[in-house]
Amino acid sequence: MGHHPAPSRLPVDRPGARLATRLSFLVAGFGIACWAPLVPFAKARLGVDDATLGLLLLCIGVGSVAAMLATGPLSARYGSRPVIVAGGFGLALLLPLLGMAGTPLTLGLALLAFGASLGSIDVAMNIHAVEVEKAAGTPLMSGFHALFSIGGFFGATLMTLLLSASVGVLAATALASAAMATAMIVAWPRLLRSAQAGEGPLFARPRGVVLLLAALAAITFLVEGALLDWSALLITEAALVGTAQGGLGYMLFAIAMTAGRLVGDAVTARLGDRRTMVFGGLGAVLGLAAVLAAPAAWLSLAGFVLVGLGASNIVPVLFRLAGSQTAMPAGLAVAAITTVGYAGILVGPAGIGFVAEHVGLTTSFWLLAGLLLVVPFCAPAATMSDT
Repeated sequence: MGHHPAPSRLPVDRPGARLATRLSFLVAGFGIACWAPLVPFAKARLGVDDATLGLLLLCIGVGSVAAMLATGPLSARYGSRPVIVAGGFGLALLLPLLGMAGTPLTLGLALLAFGASLGSIDVAMNIHAVEVEKAAGTPLMSGFHALFSIGGFFGATLMTLLLSASVGVLAATALASAAMATAMIVAWPRLLRSAQAGEGPLFARPRGVVLLLAALAAITFLVEGALLDWSALLITEAALVGTAQGGLGYMLFAIAMTAGRLVGDAVTARLGDRRTMVFGGLGAVLGLAAVLAAPAAWLSLAGFVLVGLGASNIVPVLFRLAGSQTAMPAGLAVAAITTVGYAGILVGPAGIGFVAEHVGLTTSFWLLAGLLLVVPFCAPAATMSDT
């Protein structure tokens, strides 16, 4: 009962499927990043206060998590291909709506749908990536995840440049949408038809090693979310950099993480999953310690680079392990890890704020460093089947 039946045939390694997977990750990263520069425009257009804006932004998270819970079972039943296509085109179609919505209600509904598109492509592309990597017989997952980061960089840069050049919001979003739709048209015929399709249950509770993998993903994503939302405050309050330079820490972290993922497949092929998790986890903890304890600004900023490099390949390894465990169907395991990890990004920053209220921001980041130690500590248990 605990083991799912072995597939009747081994997946075939197709270069086209690798390209399609890379494009899917690129579109997902690009799509979410295009929304960020639009937030001030939406706030001004609707004339809402910060509290209402916060509720509207929550709609993306709610839509994402709801879609993620449904995507694992749907991909297990119908394969990941239709879900990736629907999610990718959904992002392309909905982006201009986010730039046009004239009332808080219409923007809220559009953000729910946008979040659902993002959540569904996020889970399905990881399920597809696991399948493509298995067929290739060589680590590819870090490279796929690097493209999500690169997509994010291009999305934010393109929208910022267009809006800075006084291109209208509608024209800017339409251009970004056309780019996403084009990428999806190229990817569509190359996606594996069979990735994980089968007679799976429509719901499966995470069990066995999947629970551990999901917990480790949540911790890693929690650190990423905390750095995104709090790192600027952390280093400006410590008077390490001026207010205008507050974004430097996260910028260095993001660049290091992308670089780490671009070389991550070669690193993992050499070290194996277990040592990648141990060294990466310890490196990220050391980096956080440097950020918090460094007497000089350059040392603190170097800490951000170390956190990015250390954490870069932990999540790709966790996805690979989810695809190879036998406690539950791979597609449902990948969905569970994506959903729990995403919850870490959503809940984390708010949790850090709550803890910081009581013990201070620096102490709450020390607690985070302690929590991150769980990753290298649990690596042997997570990689039991890894030879």
